[in-house]
Amino acid sequence: MQQSKPISRRSFLGALSATSAAAMMRPLTGVAQPGPVLTRLVPPTGEALPLVGLGTWITFNVGRDTEARDSCAEVMQAFFEAGGRLIDSSPMYGSSQEVVGYGLQKLGHPSRLFSADKVWTSSGSAGPSQIEASRRHWRVPRFDLLQVHNLLAWEAHLRTLLAMKAAGEVRYVGITTSEGRRHREFERVMRQHPLDFIQVTYNILDREVEDRILPLAAERGTGVIVNRPFQQGALLERLERYPLPAWAAEIDARSWAQFILKFIVSHPAVTCAIPATTRVDHVRENMAATGRLPDAGMRARMTAYVEGL
Repeated sequence: MQQSKPISRRSFLGALSATSAAAMMRPLTGVAQPGPVLTRLVPPTGEALPLVGLGTWITFNVGRDTEARDSCAEVMQAFFEAGGRLIDSSPMYGSSQEVVGYGLQKLGHPSRLFSADKVWTSSGSAGPSQIEASRRHWRVPRFDLLQVHNLLAWEAHLRTLLAMKAAGEVRYVGITTSEGRRHREFERVMRQHPLDFIQVTYNILDREVEDRILPLAAERGTGVIVNRPFQQGALLERLERYPLPAWAAEIDARSWAQFILKFIVSHPAVTCAIPATTRVDHVRENMAATGRLPDAGMRARMTAYVEGL
């Protein structure tokens, strides 16, 4: 089979025309976008979330640089215009929370926002004040989702988050990890506590969570958010040296970024992937990962191809 020419993420300008959606997904219409955004239902409630969200780690940590803040606001605007909802941040991410709040205010506080943040402090007693500071940074009345970041002091913080949920002060609670850390303890927390979401690292090369974590999330009806889908950009930099296979058209993937995102979100346990970016063209490319998703056979083909490069 003849291979197509490489399609660089940096030169990507087109968008996909969406065709069919996989089971358990619904097209989200009524917003300015190139095609229906694919969504998956949050297991605890049946709420529909777009399969692609927006991360802010590193990319939104721009301090008080007004020009950089405005650029981040433009990324957020493009994200919402393309049908996006979930934005994720953390106190760990420097000024990212404040920059998100700046963007939300500049955009008139879009009603479609699904706000996801974290508590990240070794002091359990300091958790509530940190959460309140985060809320003020975001300039939102409450968070949709609060997560214990990397299981730091998770026992105390999870008690706080569950109490907040019972009081109607947050809609969902969860835990996070990244880069494959502490999966055994992570699994134990999943089994013992009523979590709405987990957040883990997962992509076409980092697949450790496929063995136990993702099946357990499906078994327990827990939503899954995927961080580091592009290995902080390193995965795309590696892949863009090679041509995108011609058969990528069978899943409506026109770039390596879409190829990787489609692999991630086609796993039935995954609710949303959160790539981070500083560029409007990149967020539009990510959000244009619509159309057909790979089945199990295609996922195996994709994995073998990438591992063989």
